[in-house]
Amino acid sequence: MKKTFIEVSFPVKEVSEESAREKNIRHGHISTLHIWWARRPLASSRATSYAALIPAVSEDPTEWNKKWQFLIKLSKWKNSLNPVVIEKARKDILEANGGKVPRVLDPFSGGGSIPLEALRLGCEVHAVEYNPVAVLILKCTLEYPQKYGKLKEVSKDLGLIKGSEVKNPLLEDVKKWGNWVLEEARKEIGRFYPSDEDGSIPVGYIWARTIPCQNPLCGAEIPLMRQFWLAKKDNKEVALYPYVEGKEVKFKIVGDGYEKMPADFNPEKGTVSRAVAVCPVCGGVVDDDTTRKLFQQGKAGQRMVAVVLSQGKGEGKFYRLATDKDLEVFKEAERYLEEKREKLMEEWGIDPVPDEPTPEGKGRGAERAFSVRNYGLDTYGDLFNSRQKLALITFTEKVRLAYKKMLEEGYDGEYAKAVVSYLGLGVSRVSEYMSNLCIHDNTQERTVHIFGRQALPMVWDYSELNPLSEAVGSWVSMLFRRILLSISHLSQIPPVEVEK
Repeated sequence: MKKTFIEVSFPVKEVSEESAREKNIRHGHISTLHIWWARRPLASSRATSYAALIPAVSEDPTEWNKKWQFLIKLSKWKNSLNPVVIEKARKDILEANGGKVPRVLDPFSGGGSIPLEALRLGCEVHAVEYNPVAVLILKCTLEYPQKYGKLKEVSKDLGLIKGSEVKNPLLEDVKKWGNWVLEEARKEIGRFYPSDEDGSIPVGYIWARTIPCQNPLCGAEIPLMRQFWLAKKDNKEVALYPYVEGKEVKFKIVGDGYEKMPADFNPEKGTVSRAVAVCPVCGGVVDDDTTRKLFQQGKAGQRMVAVVLSQGKGEGKFYRLATDKDLEVFKEAERYLEEKREKLMEEWGIDPVPDEPTPEGKGRGAERAFSVRNYGLDTYGDLFNSRQKLALITFTEKVRLAYKKMLEEGYDGEYAKAVVSYLGLGVSRVSEYMSNLCIHDNTQERTVHIFGRQALPMVWDYSELNPLSEAVGSWVSMLFRRILLSISHLSQIPPVEVEK
């Protein structure tokens, strides 16, 4: 039996380099649809699938070099929709299979890289998965764009002239209903993210968890902060400066554009490291076991410290200390959450806030990576503060209502499911940036999503994102700058003609 190309040779180094570059690709890449831990790089999936479906070439060095160079070219992201490159790959595979479209089965499809690239190469693809999250990702990757995302010419009234334009119906409807969800959410919870009097928009809120000092002569509230930087760039350094007044820890904002940073102040040195806390008032040390016990006993708290503001795209971020008004708005959201939660519980028959237990965080390996249970975060609902919970269940409700409204307007049921599936992915993507385990990245001045690694480690000071803003992680960012671009890319893959 004749060997395939991959059995004889393969440009491993070059394709590996292209695969590594994918980590920095956002526009159109399927990784922006939804996180999947074991997703294979598209570059290697495309190149290995092609090399496994074509025969080995002759021993002529020139022929080998041509095939190597083509494989490298094929693996590049910029060529993933290049009609010349993709059609040549499809033609080669078709010829190698006697003119018949090959059938490719991936029994453990996961994030969909291998079946997607087999589809791109013109194969009849069968993807199998039992994980419901993976199944949804696969439908949004392989099925819906091919079924509903093909370009259509539509009439357009240009006044005196009748014209036409080409549109992707799936893309347009996800955009339309995504906007509807955003506006409905804004109507209901926009008051909990008020702009400042000068029109500045809060894009994030910096919180610090707190514990009481265990020195009986002190008892001060210790704000647990790993460090004090707000912005740490070559051209901008801003930090929170802690100082003591009586037995209270207060803050100032210091650095570029603010009060001068004290010469003896090191923003790198926070009040807590590895659960060992130091009281800024008396200097007393709280050991790690005691810190955990305080959290488990419900004696820990949290404190809003600062607000991250923006005046528009390209204007940069600036900061102010949190005020009593900020706290009162948060408490109003807290009160409204209980009302909203009770209403949805009656309608849905389940608690809209997830109450499943978090992993215990004991032992070694994967279990130890989920250490939040050691700090009293016993359910998945505990991984979100009150306003985050309110925002997420509100977006979830609006997505469900969008589906009902689509059906009322006469949308086909299966098509409506496709549209709402992407909106559901949007909620999931936003939730990655809406947890009390998200940190403020001082080098980029933004909230970082929860999965910096495949774990749920404890975070002392966290960043609460405004999901109604246009910051990274918001609804606008995740749906319109991530998911829609993926739909556009996936819809442009040429259909596979399969003989019946």
